[in-house]
Amino acid sequence: MAKKKQKQLPKRKGEFLFHGKTVDELKDLSLEEFSVYIPSKQRRVIKRGFNELQEKLLDSINAGEKNIRTHVRTMIVLPQMVGMDIGIHNGKVFTDVTIQPEMLGHVFGEYAPTRSVVRHGSAGVGASKSSKFVPLK
Repeated sequence: MAKKKQKQLPKRKGEFLFHGKTVDELKDLSLEEFSVYIPSKQRRVIKRGFNELQEKLLDSINAGEKNIRTHVRTMIVLPQMVGMDIGIHNGKVFTDVTIQPEMLGHVFGEYAPTRSVVRHGSAGVGASKSSKFVPLK
């Protein structure tokens, strides 16, 4: 039996759909209604309620503040955050992140990595016994 190929409509430029809803439609939903569309871990956090640091961050976002910087890496990306620039702390510095519609339902910590890539170079002169025989130039 041959599998039938489903027709997929091409996406229009500038239009993003999250489970069949536009970002404007998602902004009109309450938190409980939005939680239906996100994974179970994030849905459970919303059902149980945010902690006080997450609430404080959410209040500053709803107030429309600029230059928001936060240490709260467990905050879930919500529709009202789309388009905002938020500084997320990675343990050393704040990483500036512009919230895109594709980030909905994820947590802030995913976008500010705490570990950098280590690229080991060659050993320096005098680093090992064999390196004293390496010509300098």
